[in-house]
Amino acid sequence: MAAWRHAFSITKEELRDRKPPGTIRLFVYDDDIIRLVPSPSTSSADPLNWPRSRRYAILFTMCFYALAVDFAAGAVAPALSIMEYQFMPHQDISTLSQLVAVSTLLLGTSNIFWVPLGNIFGRRPILIISLILLLLTTVWCGLAEGFPSLLAARALQGASSGPVYTFAPEITGDVFFHHERGRAMIAYTMCLAAGPYIAGVSGGYIAARLGYRWLFWISAVLVGFTLILEVLIVPETLFDREAELLREGRGDMVDVQHGFPTTSTKEAIHTKEDIAGSERVPTQQRPWTYIQSLKCGIYKGDIIRHFLAPWKSLVFPGTWVVMLLYGGLVAAIVSTSTIGPIFLSQPPYLWGPNVGLINLGGVLGVVVGGAITFVAADWLVTKRAKDDDNGLSEPESRLPALFPGVFLATTGLWTFGFCAANPSENAWAGLAVGIGMISAATATVPSIGFNYIIDSYHPLHGNCFVMTTIVRSIIAFAWTYFISDWVIVDGPALPFGIFGMIMGIFGLLAVPLWAFGKRMRIATASFLPPVKD
Repeated sequence: MAAWRHAFSITKEELRDRKPPGTIRLFVYDDDIIRLVPSPSTSSADPLNWPRSRRYAILFTMCFYALAVDFAAGAVAPALSIMEYQFMPHQDISTLSQLVAVSTLLLGTSNIFWVPLGNIFGRRPILIISLILLLLTTVWCGLAEGFPSLLAARALQGASSGPVYTFAPEITGDVFFHHERGRAMIAYTMCLAAGPYIAGVSGGYIAARLGYRWLFWISAVLVGFTLILEVLIVPETLFDREAELLREGRGDMVDVQHGFPTTSTKEAIHTKEDIAGSERVPTQQRPWTYIQSLKCGIYKGDIIRHFLAPWKSLVFPGTWVVMLLYGGLVAAIVSTSTIGPIFLSQPPYLWGPNVGLINLGGVLGVVVGGAITFVAADWLVTKRAKDDDNGLSEPESRLPALFPGVFLATTGLWTFGFCAANPSENAWAGLAVGIGMISAATATVPSIGFNYIIDSYHPLHGNCFVMTTIVRSIIAFAWTYFISDWVIVDGPALPFGIFGMIMGIFGLLAVPLWAFGKRMRIATASFLPPVKD
């Protein structure tokens, strides 16, 4: 508590000059000069020095990975009303919805094992293993006879999908500099948000015309292609940059994560033209060949420490705010994607196999929300750094872009619920608008939250992602598991009204993080490696 008392007793003038973990100096001297953070080494194995084409190929792979996993997980929801008639022996909608709920739960909670294993043995081998398991369990889903077998297959399919929510944002953060991460992360989160809606639009048609098993055969093709991309394109991104700088004799010159020079140096200063180029800094070693990049596996030891580390990230307020917001949004997506098609299959709509079209509103929302955030994400950071006398950038400068998304998600849930409670010939439009509002928020809020975690707690951001995905899955599972029966008993207005209220409360938690986030980072600085100044 002493650290918290100290952090909140600092005057505004003292606070402005403090540099806790997360505060970086971009060194924007004029419109053309910017400091690269983290400071890259001269090794060609450093992810920050990889050619631009390779880094964007990795980003594409992570984006396609997100789409493939979300399609595999989400294509079942819009097909539930059709599966009710196709599935033998017969199961009611409430029972079939467990196929969505159990997958949602294990998508996140499985990361309590995946991420520590990745930190011990490397992300590349664990990603490859998880994708192989995902492919096998997806095939099992397609072959399953009987509900217990399909439910077990869906559970393992969800568990093997978990790394997409942790390794993918980590890898994206590893290969891009601080001022580039915003746009790279929004590309990833747009695909993450669009996946369920693309699956929602197509899932009903596939099940109606080809049979529900084809949902899994198509998913298997997408997962198989992702596996090929992962094996051929994505190297190991765990790179000990600080050790490399020490070997180069530059360890006393630049703080790896924060870019603070301790002597006069310009290794990490580039013009915008340099930044747009394919190489960040000239390498002084022999080129890192493509064959070398395919090497698979490392060993870092400390198994117990790695498995306990994610729980320690709960001391950071930012972890709590992001995981609650993310959990609420995913729960909103899953619940509306599950309930919406069921409503549209009943009078007065009777859309039949067209029920998935309600998710077109979600696709449009992702595009609009993602495009706006793509423009604003990094602009806010660089603008604040330019305006600061010392060229300092704070993670909290990203957070204002989060609040419109929270507002859209809250009101979108209310719009969906109230329109569903008052069915009419044209009420489907209100359902589509509500889903679109939620999807726009889903393309915005997680991107900003992920970047805040990476910027504020960079040495431990992977562990923060573990807890974020675990809580996200628990919240989404709880909403999905009870939503069908709750709607039957009380109608849609009450549950979605309460969901919207909860989402709004989660959003209000971001206000103190925005206002006092730097003080909170000062209070929790002892839990992170010290910052050199």
